[in-house]
Amino acid sequence: MHMDLAIPHGISIAVVSVSKTFRVDGRIVEALHAVDLHADAGQFVTLIGPSGCGKSTLFNIICGLMEPDQGYISLGESGATLRRAGRVAYMPQKDLLLPWRTVLDNVILGPEIAGLPRDKARRLAEELFPLFGLEGFGRAYPAVLSGGMRQRAAFLRAVLQRSPAILLDEPFGALDALTRASLQEWLLDIWARFGQTILFVTHDVDEAIFLSDRVYVFTPRPGQVKLALEVDLPRPRERAMVTTAAFAAYKGRLLAALAEGYA
Repeated sequence: MHMDLAIPHGISIAVVSVSKTFRVDGRIVEALHAVDLHADAGQFVTLIGPSGCGKSTLFNIICGLMEPDQGYISLGESGATLRRAGRVAYMPQKDLLLPWRTVLDNVILGPEIAGLPRDKARRLAEELFPLFGLEGFGRAYPAVLSGGMRQRAAFLRAVLQRSPAILLDEPFGALDALTRASLQEWLLDIWARFGQTILFVTHDVDEAIFLSDRVYVFTPRPGQVKLALEVDLPRPRERAMVTTAAFAAYKGRLLAALAEGYA
């Protein structure tokens, strides 16, 4: 890793009794109810649950785009954190690459906004292009990239924000199965290199187990934690693990919790 990149080591994230309601067409809709979860510094933690259960709302609260009605978010060792904006990088489900900017100019948006000189930001990004599978595409525009390359570019943009934690909201949901499997392994390699804390949202049970140290199962709205499952599989993860009895046991527990939540 380039020394100038200076990515802080991962920080702990604690969600404590967080609830959130919205007014929709004159009705009060409870999105989250008394949610408790945590990620230790440098951990990979996944949230899984049905659509509309409040996972994306929770991410918006963690990164400071929203405030909870009740409860609080703690980042690092500082206790309840009121100012969270800018301390956590957020990569939403859609890559949101700007079509009028080249790939290189897209990925340096964070450093630019933070005041890093444009030429230095470009040098840092270009050094990481091979690691992110983007070598030779710096001057290309997003329209010519494959879905997998767009997601890698969006993740590089998140990494270059130099935050100690990254929130990934279904980044592989729109990809075909082979590309998705390849990017899962690639993501684990990048995570091991940089050491940031990752919170990850998915609807895919196999993906959740393969990637994670811990998986939280959410109920349908209002979202509550139904199960917190520790995944004690050795790292580095290997694709052959998905055929083992241990993997099948974890999958059975997650599927049962999801079914109970619907019931």
